[in-house]
Amino acid sequence: MIDGFTQAAAQLWAYSAYLAKRYPKRIVSAIGVSLLVGAGGSYAVSQLVPDPADMPVRTVVENLTLPPVSAATEDVTNLAMRLYRSDLTRSTDTADVLLKRLGVFDTKAAEFLRNDKLMQQLVLGRAGRNITAETTDANGLLRLTARWSPEDDGMFKRLSIEKLPEGFVSRLETLPMAASSRLASGTIASSLFAATDDASIPDAVAIQLAEIFSGDIDFHRALRKGDRFSVVYESLEGDGEPLRAGRVLSAEFVNNGKTHQAMWFQEPAAVGTVTDSAATHNLTKGGYFTLAGDSLRKTFLASPMEFSRVSSGFKMRFHPILQTWRAHLGVDYAAATGTPVRTVADGIVEFAGVQNGFGNVVFVKHANNTTTVYAHLSRIDVQRGQSVSQAQHIGAVGATGWATGPHLHFEFRVNGVHQDPLLAVGNNVAVPISASVRPLFDKAAASVRHQLEAALYMQTASAE
Repeated sequence: MIDGFTQAAAQLWAYSAYLAKRYPKRIVSAIGVSLLVGAGGSYAVSQLVPDPADMPVRTVVENLTLPPVSAATEDVTNLAMRLYRSDLTRSTDTADVLLKRLGVFDTKAAEFLRNDKLMQQLVLGRAGRNITAETTDANGLLRLTARWSPEDDGMFKRLSIEKLPEGFVSRLETLPMAASSRLASGTIASSLFAATDDASIPDAVAIQLAEIFSGDIDFHRALRKGDRFSVVYESLEGDGEPLRAGRVLSAEFVNNGKTHQAMWFQEPAAVGTVTDSAATHNLTKGGYFTLAGDSLRKTFLASPMEFSRVSSGFKMRFHPILQTWRAHLGVDYAAATGTPVRTVADGIVEFAGVQNGFGNVVFVKHANNTTTVYAHLSRIDVQRGQSVSQAQHIGAVGATGWATGPHLHFEFRVNGVHQDPLLAVGNNVAVPISASVRPLFDKAAASVRHQLEAALYMQTASAE
């Protein structure tokens, strides 16, 4: 079959060559006619499109209303650059000094500040106010805002001085603060305060940090170079500006290689039960616990004062007044006159008054036949028979009695026998979390662990 087709094709090709050779003119003419017909078709189609020269032309005229030049100028003015500068007020600030430090050079604004009663009474001459200036690019004052929190009640004050077409006006407002959480960490090089300053942690947080771990760490004697800490705390803000440090929410302190952790936890009120007000208060009162669930509130505080260095320990010493060697039956804390003194545990005031070399002195009776003594006070804030709670202020540091300078003499007695206060307060027993809220506590503790791990990672990353 294939050979047949091949033979037929060969015969057709030979016949076509024969015709082309015998009638060459007729073949060429046929091809030309075919091309001409195709070209003519194209020409015919092109003739259907109108000639642009023959199309009608129409002119359209429309009036446009342009904005006035004054409006355009006002728009440009509104788009002008505005500058913002923030600082803290100082006790030595005057109107001119404050504006100059904020980069404001506006004589009318300075004159208004010098004469405004709110500014004079509440801001000028008072340190620590958060202040923000909004100015033009020519350093003219548009708005001055001062913020501060005078009370620990969750509110803040805002004094606004604003430039209006008729001149400057001032307005004072009281507004609620917003709470946010902040995470920070640091390493001890010399002292706790130096480390928290380097980490931009407020002093109030540093004090809380020491108080939380005061039952486990002697911050007067036990800190070591290289100790590290991490802390999560509340920042109370007004208009987004931090104004006051709130409560420490969780913390970790590594002291001499040993890790101490703490978290704030508040037990919820029991659901479906009716309790009296006192029971409800005790049930919902919060406190600090280890992440294992043990309370960090010990029977005794480690110190009757906050961050006072120990100037004389429990030992034999040469008495500066009697000029003889005598046993020193307590601990002396050097501090400025007027520094608050607190009781280290709940108890009842057994004596409050003047007694021999003690000068102004307070004796507080505690459980288990324990008594604490606070001597050389400049003032006494309690009276005999009064019940006092742990950390309550009972007086202030002074130099009364046989004292060569302002300090607190502190004693710890058990059954009338003197004990070393620095050792006695360490024998405290922690109270565990109640079983009824244990699942809720464990869930919160797991979240705290993640936060503290993040703080450690942040510190490591910043060091690298």
